[in-house]
Amino acid sequence: MAKGFFITGTDTGVGKTIITGALILGLRLLGIKACGMKPVETGCLREGDVLVPSDGMFIKTIAHMDESVHLVSPCCFEKPLSPLTASQIEGTPVDLAKITKAYDQLRAIYDAVVIEGIGGLMVPVRQDYLVLDLAKEFGLPVVVVSRPGLGTLNHTMLTVDCAIKAGLPVAGIIINYHYPPEDTIAEETNPETLQQISPVPVIGIFPYLRDFDMRSIEKAVVKNLNMEIIRKYI
Repeated sequence: MAKGFFITGTDTGVGKTIITGALILGLRLLGIKACGMKPVETGCLREGDVLVPSDGMFIKTIAHMDESVHLVSPCCFEKPLSPLTASQIEGTPVDLAKITKAYDQLRAIYDAVVIEGIGGLMVPVRQDYLVLDLAKEFGLPVVVVSRPGLGTLNHTMLTVDCAIKAGLPVAGIIINYHYPPEDTIAEETNPETLQQISPVPVIGIFPYLRDFDMRSIEKAVVKNLNMEIIRKYI
């Protein structure tokens, strides 16, 4: 049986990549050989004829993976848009079979695969195929990454509700400071409010990090995430 997590966000830019890396390192601290994957990456840098996925490179580096970055990020696009829109502009549809093949190769090598989604669950990957459908294909427990500030209650609850109604197991929510704390009353009260109203637990509040090195991320994982919740799904 496949093990791992599918990381989604309440929006783009909430810090899914850093949380993907954090969970990979957290699983390794639990003694689990884990790797990461970002099935589709848009906004890739072009080096000659090759597209270089920066999120995929981060995941590969933080997980100490020997495999090619194009196994980590099998579908790459240059335009920083939804996969559907980028693929239409660039004339290359998202290859779902290629994604499945890459995933099967990784789970044959590793005990767990932490998969970073693209934007939120309702982002289109292909015509009539959403990130939600991709998550259902993998069937892994979902971790929702949310913002700490004003507006996050609605966005977080909508995302959790969408995943549950689709039949996905939701492990919990990680509130991520992808920007320096603003010390607002919303930031102060949102975690407790989410604990009260959410049907899934808040796994932790991940702090703003100036340095994304392995040591800093591991320290934040140990101090700020409830790894007992994560352990239940592995």
